[in-house]
Amino acid sequence: MTSTRSLASALLSLSAATVLALTGAGAATAAPAAAGDDTNPSVTSAVVNAAGAADYWTLERMQSALPGDTLAGKALERGNRSSAAVVEKGKPSSTKGTKATTATAQSEQPVSHIGKVFFTLGGSNYVCSGNAVSSTNGSTVATAGHCVNEGPGAYATNFIFVPAYENGAAPYGKWSARALYAPNQWVSNGDMTYDTGFAVLNRNAQNQTLTSVVGGSGVAFNQARGLTYKSYGYPAAAPFNGETLKSCTGKATNDPNNPQFNTQGIPCDMTGGSSGGPWFIQTSSSTGAAGVQNSINSYGYNRSAVMYGPYWGSVIQSTYASAAKS
Repeated sequence: MTSTRSLASALLSLSAATVLALTGAGAATAAPAAAGDDTNPSVTSAVVNAAGAADYWTLERMQSALPGDTLAGKALERGNRSSAAVVEKGKPSSTKGTKATTATAQSEQPVSHIGKVFFTLGGSNYVCSGNAVSSTNGSTVATAGHCVNEGPGAYATNFIFVPAYENGAAPYGKWSARALYAPNQWVSNGDMTYDTGFAVLNRNAQNQTLTSVVGGSGVAFNQARGLTYKSYGYPAAAPFNGETLKSCTGKATNDPNNPQFNTQGIPCDMTGGSSGGPWFIQTSSSTGAAGVQNSINSYGYNRSAVMYGPYWGSVIQSTYASAAKS
């Protein structure tokens, strides 16, 4: 029997340093008030109080934040559409005493529009990956659904995006969120089929939008299955440390263990902290991360170095459209 994990379990085994999360550290911003998108019933959103969010994320807090993939594990525990008998518990675990594996993820130079996402949920600080995407508002970031909402449950607070993060450096600053968007199917049920979220960010102190400063990727929906993808993220669990950007490349195949998720996987051993990182199509060695985004890092399985991502169909397209025009 195959056990599933969000990136929160075996593939997301946390190093001792990563487990030093600040539970309840500092004063979190007030919980955002959720509000459905009146123009699109498949989308749920929340307004975020951004006051003090950027200052809250000191270097110490950023480097000790828990990989947000543990939240996907908790969503699996709460049910969604997988069999509870085969779902592995999504709690942090130690890598002590486990056999080391050879990493297949490749090291990358920082990319201006790809970065780390930091947020607070349930009194704990978390980290994911994210990518700036083209949008009408010029301020939209794509990430995992479990990095914006517990699925089901509360929305994140203290949410910021740090583009081109590397070894604690924030060359383009820390961008706070003003609103978070996720498919209603994720917010209501934690359904892994729809594990994608979007954050709309505030302008910086110079009144610039995010993509006017760092650029952004195009997006694509309802594409053919079985395409070749290049994914990016900031894996934090061993053998990685979350401080530099990594990538994986491969042809997508359907998830044979939970086909009801409608997800696809590519060969990749990135670990916790990488969830929410972008999957690109139409890339080449010359364009690198200049392709079109068509999914995100979502979850994986024990003893299988495959990263799965949701199929970006009409529901996720509607979520993006609501966020991009807000």
